[in-house]
Amino acid sequence: MPSPRSADHPAVSSPQRDTVDSLISQTRRLRGGLDAVRRDTAADPGGADDARLRWQRALCELAVHQLDDLGRHLGELREGLPADHPETDAETSRAGTAAEAGTAAGAPARSGAAGRAAGGAEATGGARTGRGSLLSRVGSAEWNLLTDEVTWSDELFRIFGRDPGDGGLTLDELPSWVFAEDQPILTGMVTDCLVDGKPIDGEFRVVRADEVVRTIHMAGEPVLDDDGGTASMWAVLRDVSELRRSERAVRESRDTLRHQQRIARTERRLAVEAREAVLPPWRGSLRLPSGDGFPGAGPAAGGAALDLAAHCLPSESSDRIGGEWYDALELPDGRTLLSVGGLTGHGVAATCGMAMLLGAVRGMAVAGIEPGSLMGRLNQLLAVSAQPSLVGAVCAQYDPRTRTLVWAQAGHPAPLLFRQGAGRPLRSPAGALLGATAGAAYAQAEERLEPGDLLVLHTGRLAREAEGATERLLTLAPRLTAARSPQECVRIVAEAFGDEPRESDACVLIARVAGTGA
Repeated sequence: MPSPRSADHPAVSSPQRDTVDSLISQTRRLRGGLDAVRRDTAADPGGADDARLRWQRALCELAVHQLDDLGRHLGELREGLPADHPETDAETSRAGTAAEAGTAAGAPARSGAAGRAAGGAEATGGARTGRGSLLSRVGSAEWNLLTDEVTWSDELFRIFGRDPGDGGLTLDELPSWVFAEDQPILTGMVTDCLVDGKPIDGEFRVVRADEVVRTIHMAGEPVLDDDGGTASMWAVLRDVSELRRSERAVRESRDTLRHQQRIARTERRLAVEAREAVLPPWRGSLRLPSGDGFPGAGPAAGGAALDLAAHCLPSESSDRIGGEWYDALELPDGRTLLSVGGLTGHGVAATCGMAMLLGAVRGMAVAGIEPGSLMGRLNQLLAVSAQPSLVGAVCAQYDPRTRTLVWAQAGHPAPLLFRQGAGRPLRSPAGALLGATAGAAYAQAEERLEPGDLLVLHTGRLAREAEGATERLLTLAPRLTAARSPQECVRIVAEAFGDEPRESDACVLIARVAGTGA
């Protein structure tokens, strides 16, 4: 039996699981006892009680099918797939009662061996056949090959939607009510029974006169005369339409769920690949300006470079890949671009939108556009985007020659400055979320840094509340300023926020101002 807890299905609570397990155990015990009864009925096929033994075997077979159906439904329930057909629930809740199923098969018969068995069943059971109950979906029939007499129970007439005054269908008439593709199934069962003496056990679909389609399960066997020839054929017919409809719904639900899971896995893979393709390729630590990039850049020019490290912290759900980014880029004039941000939403659309924005940020920064103007143009870009999004971002440009940081923000937490064991957020210039207001203006602020200063830029999802993340980062000031490298600072932040429940990924970018001429 599959475990009720899996990645594909929600877990069933412990009391519910215990109840279902108990029902499964009871069903198995009933099934074992029923097998013993079946062996007893098959032990002595001869004698004066042939008719009663035949009906006992029929009742056993019917109960076996009912218990097997119940077992399948309980297994599906235990896997966490709820049944969504009330009528089927009513059927399966009663399906385990072999005595009730037995009465259903025996009670309707009215003549011959069937009639004698029916009388015994009514005397012992007295079961009701209320509308919509299990009993109203089980009927019986006998076809006498010697007299051409056809005997149907009242319930079988109701299953077929046929007027009892018209009589039961003969074996020659019955195929005309059956689906064309199912007619070979019925013909094969009847032929095997009449010619080879094999028991009947199979299903077919019938179309009633009112055009209602019903699925019928048929179980029975031939009745032999004294010479061993086939004298008649009897059967128990069960309307399993609602049960099969329920099973189809379960299969379709499973197929749909698996299809959705495949789509989700594919989308997650594409989202991860898109993010990895556009985020900075460097891992570990980095120094910018590097000194071997653009003319006039780097320590040779007498400036204070930035030592950098960054990290992405995953969300609590691995399938919620968002549009968060971090970036550090050496610009042609020797300055360094620093940016962090994130789009609303998750999945491929968010990561593709992030890739577009990050490409625009890099392109405009390389073209020499200042952070405030850059934010304004990003806002214009989002205004004409086919998929509007809201974006929070920080864009900063650091000049190593003057150790000056010029930056702008769009509805995003300000960078944090740590110096000599203390920390504070930088004063935020005005700036609304990108994409929120057409034509919005974005101011920029300026901060002069000192050798050894530490800058922490982060997306707002480090903690459940952005303000909470800022406060918690500031409490790390003594550890961060004492750290030997930005990479060690990243480890400190990852330890502090690693177990934080996040609805989306979060990024942190840490930059330390190197000593002059280092």
